[in-house]
Amino acid sequence: MAVTRDEVLAVLKGIADPVTDTDIVASGTMRALSVTDGKVRFVLEIAPSQAKAYEAVQADAEAKLGALPGVEAVSVVMTAHSAPAAPPDLKPQRKAEPAGPQQVPGIDRILAIASGKGGVGKSTVSANLACALAAEGRRVGLLDADVYGPSQPRMLGVSGRPSSPDGKTILPMRNHGVTMMSLGLMANEDQAVVWRGPMLMGALQQMLTQVQWGALDVLIVDLPPGTGDVQMTLCQKAKVDGAIVVSTPQDVALIDARKGIDMFNQMKTPIFGLIENMSTHVCTECGHEEHIFGHGGVAAEAAKLGVPLLAELPLDLDTRIASDGGAPIVVSKPASKQAQTFRALARRLVDEGRA
Repeated sequence: MAVTRDEVLAVLKGIADPVTDTDIVASGTMRALSVTDGKVRFVLEIAPSQAKAYEAVQADAEAKLGALPGVEAVSVVMTAHSAPAAPPDLKPQRKAEPAGPQQVPGIDRILAIASGKGGVGKSTVSANLACALAAEGRRVGLLDADVYGPSQPRMLGVSGRPSSPDGKTILPMRNHGVTMMSLGLMANEDQAVVWRGPMLMGALQQMLTQVQWGALDVLIVDLPPGTGDVQMTLCQKAKVDGAIVVSTPQDVALIDARKGIDMFNQMKTPIFGLIENMSTHVCTECGHEEHIFGHGGVAAEAAKLGVPLLAELPLDLDTRIASDGGAPIVVSKPASKQAQTFRALARRLVDEGRA
């Protein structure tokens, strides 16, 4: 007659546990008991350091169970405690993002052109400075980050839509020796961009990192006016080497320019200098000079901040016509006084290692 499970348990309860004050059944050391067709199997689950102490228990159990009527075979295995399973990590696995501003691959320097308010000629300065640096032999890129009012396609005479060879990267446009990318190339000229902050920030990061800029000595970023999401995203995500702030001399413009300067200071972005645009107007008929927007306000502000006044640019009809025609005055009239002012600024930035 085959042995029963109760008969086996009765024997095991009579075997003392050498570590506890009870038997091996009550202590829980005996696990996974199987009694089938006269074959008895179980496990002694112990700590690895206790193996020596339980060798006698193993031998005693095998001897006593083997003597029971109906038992044909006994198997007692010692095994170590299994480590408790670690709880599953239910947090989504996200790739760690680099902390702080990062260098954009292939781009040696990033120069931001900013203004406190709109209409002071920031984009005109950006386009002419880019062409002037290209004329000085620099490899220049121009990123039109003024997403609400992108004007660089018109000023640089670029049309058409950029292509994407792989659906992931974008090939920028090029004219007058300047590699250029603008959101204005992605939308119709009269189509408004109605975006909130997160969309603006995403678009800027794409134009920085997913455009095949190639190897550039300097990338000029034509920022929108003010101190909003685009400016903050640029300074937080990309290593901006410095900024140039453009303003007219009038007090209203300077009030906003000071706010832009303070923003760059908070973002720890160096101010390379200020440019006074529309500094004066010379009548093309009689040569009379007058300061329509006042004079000297930007120079005084630069002195107060301890940064250089990089240029004083006149309110000039030829400069406006050239920009509207798609060939900045540096390109269309390189011998003009206005063009030479931009060339001198470009040489200064190159000599100082800033472009």
